[in-house]
Amino acid sequence: MRKTTKQLIAISIIPQYFIIKWLSLYPDVIEKYYSNGFYQYSSKFFRFVFGWFPFSIGDFLYLFAIIFGLRWLYKNRRRIIQDTKSWLTDVLSVVSILYFAFHLLWAMNYYRLPLHKNLGLEADYTTEQLVSTTKKLIEKSNEIHSNIARNDSLKVTIPYDENNILNMIADGYDNLKKDFPDLKYNTKSLKKSLFSYPLTYMGFSGYLNPLTNESQIDGLIPTYRFPTTASHEIAHQLGYAAENEANFIGFLAATNHDNIYFKYSGYTFGLRHCLNEIYMRDEALYEELVETVNPGILKNYKEVRDFWEAHQNPFEPFFKIFYNGFLKANNQDKGMESYSYVVALLVNYFENTNL
Repeated sequence: MRKTTKQLIAISIIPQYFIIKWLSLYPDVIEKYYSNGFYQYSSKFFRFVFGWFPFSIGDFLYLFAIIFGLRWLYKNRRRIIQDTKSWLTDVLSVVSILYFAFHLLWAMNYYRLPLHKNLGLEADYTTEQLVSTTKKLIEKSNEIHSNIARNDSLKVTIPYDENNILNMIADGYDNLKKDFPDLKYNTKSLKKSLFSYPLTYMGFSGYLNPLTNESQIDGLIPTYRFPTTASHEIAHQLGYAAENEANFIGFLAATNHDNIYFKYSGYTFGLRHCLNEIYMRDEALYEELVETVNPGILKNYKEVRDFWEAHQNPFEPFFKIFYNGFLKANNQDKGMESYSYVVALLVNYFENTNL
């Protein structure tokens, strides 16, 4: 590549940044022409191309990029001092290309209209509404738990392996599309991550590769979490970038599934978020409500908590800080705290729905 071309590509990241910031001021335009336009075609194309592979092509691309990058840095280590300008141009040109591809193929979804506007829901709620929704979720979760376990003290174990669960996930979206046509999911591309071990120690249960549109699930997480985690990642594939929105859509897909184990995973997932929010507001009320939850459900919560505590390490907080900064840089002002905003969607959804 000619030196002048490299320089132009490198400096193009500056106008790219300002163009994206300008476009972010028009979420209705992004919603219509990108999220419900270009992205619908590009995402299905990549899922069609890569979805049939039994392993993650995106994970191999990441591995190749890491190896190639380290090799390149080693071979060009002397240029850092001897020809700094040329070295920086090479690096910035690669960053600029990736920045362009990232936003073209996925990240403009961060600037679409908020999900609650599309669904006609409010974004705020009172403590009374929160308590009412939590009680409904407790009742439903207890009912499903009792039907499965036949003993309120036993935790639920899903009787399917991870691959079977991934093959069944789309059924929940098939049921959901009757009420929410925009959530129609086809051309499946959902896989266990080849990097499940490092993903676990980084503290993440799954992710979407924005360049291949493959959803990767941490194959080590408790099976009980697989239905909601996989449903969450599909929501990202459908173009819902915000974490709180993907959590809510994942909840809807799991609870609308015909399989009782998926329903259990979904309802207890929503319940956990509501209980956590109540704990932040009124610890005494939290303790009162938890007493009405079947002990077996609490054991499933403990199973997940024990899993993550067993994999805590000194580096995990740095990964979380990095990801928190990433979310804030992509229109989620509260960073990882935005995950808790799923409660607002849950409460307002149940205010308009009979459980």
